[in-house]
Amino acid sequence: MQYLVTGAAGFIGSNYVRYLLNAREDVSIVSLDALTYAGSKANLAGVLDDPRHEFVEGDIRDDELMASLLTDADYVLNFAAESHVDRSIEGAEPFVSTNVEGTRTLLDAALGAGLEGFLQVSTDEVYGQILDGAFTETDPLTPRNPYAASKAGADLLAMSYWHTHELPVVVTRTCNNFGPRQHDEKLIPKFVQRAAEGAELPLYGDGSNVREWIYVADNCRAIDQVLREGSPGEIYNIGTGIERTNLEVAEAIIDAVGGSDDQITFVEDRPGHDQRYALETAKLERLGWGPEWSFEEGLERTVGYYLE
Repeated sequence: MQYLVTGAAGFIGSNYVRYLLNAREDVSIVSLDALTYAGSKANLAGVLDDPRHEFVEGDIRDDELMASLLTDADYVLNFAAESHVDRSIEGAEPFVSTNVEGTRTLLDAALGAGLEGFLQVSTDEVYGQILDGAFTETDPLTPRNPYAASKAGADLLAMSYWHTHELPVVVTRTCNNFGPRQHDEKLIPKFVQRAAEGAELPLYGDGSNVREWIYVADNCRAIDQVLREGSPGEIYNIGTGIERTNLEVAEAIIDAVGGSDDQITFVEDRPGHDQRYALETAKLERLGWGPEWSFEEGLERTVGYYLE
């Protein structure tokens, strides 16, 4: 089976490529990445020379390149995205261009390719915030920042290709990932490095914003299970039920690194900052998936990775 993995030199994409090569013998993977600030071939170190793996530097918005890469593909997984909320607030154009137009380019190239599956990787942020309970896959999308809005647009576009063209699309919406190879603009790697340096840990607002966390290895397993066993035209939430406030995450990092609570500082909140996300995952669980990593185990592994 041949897989095209876009955004493969980014955080989740590179972890998925590693997972797939370790989990399956009979795979051939073409990894695509534009190698922007968030993608690095270093994230694929150790698997670049695997004979089952080919890396291609290129842009998901390149129509001709996408068509050529899909010639022999059986499965497509679209991890390619601009993903940092703060950057999207500063300027939405690259988010709309990559996340929406890039997805459109890939979907068009996939038409007529005879794919067995097309998986669009998305986020819980497309739902907006929820103060109580948890989002189900049928809840309306009410994104509250440009990044989330661009991902919601890509989700809707992908699903439209199932309804219009019967392209075998599935969408996964995942809670906050953490683990090795995450860009250091994200909360956990940023705070691990700053805590180890004795620097300040700037928390938006009062640190009470709640996120649901998943160790990236668990997300990779879930994505693979949805790709192989999910039903075309369906959306699957991927979550763990592990909720932490941002303040609790900062305190856990300080404990793991050996820093001081005095390093925590509270700064002006960002515009449209969602208070809480949470996902209902019964649909995914019916496919036989469940998380294997606790937050503490995943954080220990993650801290060790960044301190090395």
